[in-house]
Amino acid sequence: MKLYRYLLVGLLVFGSCKSSKKVTENTGVVKEMSSKKIVRKHNNIEFPKTVDAKLKVNYKDTKEDLGFSVKMKMVKDEVIWLKGTKIITIFKVKITPKKVSFYSPYKRNYFEGDFSMLKKLLGVDINFTQLQNLLIGQAIYNLKKNKQEVEIVEKSYKLYPKDQLTLFDIFYHINPASFKIEKQYVINSIKNQRLDVFYPSYIAKNSYLFPEKIQIRAKEKNKFTNIDLNLRSVEFDKELVMPFKIPSGYKEIKL
Repeated sequence: MKLYRYLLVGLLVFGSCKSSKKVTENTGVVKEMSSKKIVRKHNNIEFPKTVDAKLKVNYKDTKEDLGFSVKMKMVKDEVIWLKGTKIITIFKVKITPKKVSFYSPYKRNYFEGDFSMLKKLLGVDINFTQLQNLLIGQAIYNLKKNKQEVEIVEKSYKLYPKDQLTLFDIFYHINPASFKIEKQYVINSIKNQRLDVFYPSYIAKNSYLFPEKIQIRAKEKNKFTNIDLNLRSVEFDKELVMPFKIPSGYKEIKL
């Protein structure tokens, strides 16, 4: 198992507190609503300034099946800090809107670069804001950028751009009660690529709604990557300490 796979999986970690109230699938009647109003309600959902979480990650692809633990600290729109462990510390990561940095006390190496590593895992380009949105159950892409069509499908609002993006098609299923994402998926038919992100349930805590679990399914021709994220504990809106300094003497690697 190469270190960078732990890192790539670690970048996709988020969850919410198991001791809080669970919010499950909507079972009521779905009212007709304009796409503009749905987008406004979705975008107006409040997000905490900081997140301090512990999670369990399960990863599986055509060659490997493994699990490990991750501590995650997040400051909205500024930084995502991660520490991955499997008996011992495997990596530490600091992600900002400009770059991704990590080092491994186990391998005594480090990396500093852009978000291209995530494209290798997911098959789509992704920036800091899109990654943050994916982890908290918001739409990956800006819903206001394009006019959205809306349908009622399986007791949820299905949104998609009236004019789909040039390189791929994107779809969102939004819960009609909470207006959080139930699932979102990106399809590139030409390259036979698909990314599905499912949010089976959310938890309500301190007036916030956050994913309790996230299931990520990436497919490309004969390859697949499955990532399941499950929360152990979380705290919101607290002061965070995020120590990160690449030790001297570590070897730089290219991913």
